[in-house]
Amino acid sequence: MKFGYLSHNNVEGIKPQHLASELEARGFDSIWMPEHSHIPTDRRTPYPAGGELPSSYYRMMDPLISLMSAAAGSDTLELFTGICLIHEHDLLDLACACATLDVLSGGRFHLGIGVGWNEEELANHRPDLSFKLRYSAMRERVAALRVAWSEERASFDGTWDSFSESFVYPKPTRGTIPISLGNAGPVGIKHAADYADEWCPIDASMLNVNGRPDVPGAIELFRRLATEAGRDPDSIPITIHSFKVSESRFEQYAALGVERIVLFPPSMDVVSVDVTLTHLDKLTEVVQQFA
Repeated sequence: MKFGYLSHNNVEGIKPQHLASELEARGFDSIWMPEHSHIPTDRRTPYPAGGELPSSYYRMMDPLISLMSAAAGSDTLELFTGICLIHEHDLLDLACACATLDVLSGGRFHLGIGVGWNEEELANHRPDLSFKLRYSAMRERVAALRVAWSEERASFDGTWDSFSESFVYPKPTRGTIPISLGNAGPVGIKHAADYADEWCPIDASMLNVNGRPDVPGAIELFRRLATEAGRDPDSIPITIHSFKVSESRFEQYAALGVERIVLFPPSMDVVSVDVTLTHLDKLTEVVQQFA
């Protein structure tokens, strides 16, 4: 079992290079950086977990720049956006920035993506994109990125994304960048099963075909849909983000064929460097046991 760690990616907390060094030394295999470019002050969309929006959401740095810093602080740590709000970027800028990070890190970058939950945040970036159509637009954007990364003379003509024949460089070290899809409901699972290179949902959000919380049922649904899409489900790695540290839960996930578990900070509010390092001390015991 591999273990990753989700950073708050806040300027007031532990810096990415320091955190990456600590994680690599403790046996973690990956670092994950979340993204919110901004939080509108008139936010009307409810926080999905309920209650007040935690303070860390208001303080996030750019995930790609933070991951480049993390790359400098580590040698083997895999670098994930967890997740990148894929519609909140210019397509060609995103293609170039991701490939640059991948090349400079020696091919360690994975683009974890999602469509976001904050309707007002998306509207500031993409007033042309209806919130209800963000899943369809995500499918198209992934296709456009893969064209930009793989073709010498790349071009794309879609509903939401288009660019004329162009040289788009650099090219990723592996010919492409793995796309990790974080959606966990039935609609999102269908998208992940159809075209994601990896699936990385949060366990508390994993829903079965009936829309009920059910990790085994969601994994069963994912694998069935992947098979129906003509794909080998065993070839698509599954990473689960887990808020709770539980040996019995991790044993269950291992038995379900989960490749990696991503662990969370001690709080979703901003925490100090010392609090983070103390928390990592506790998590390291579990990581070493299962690894």
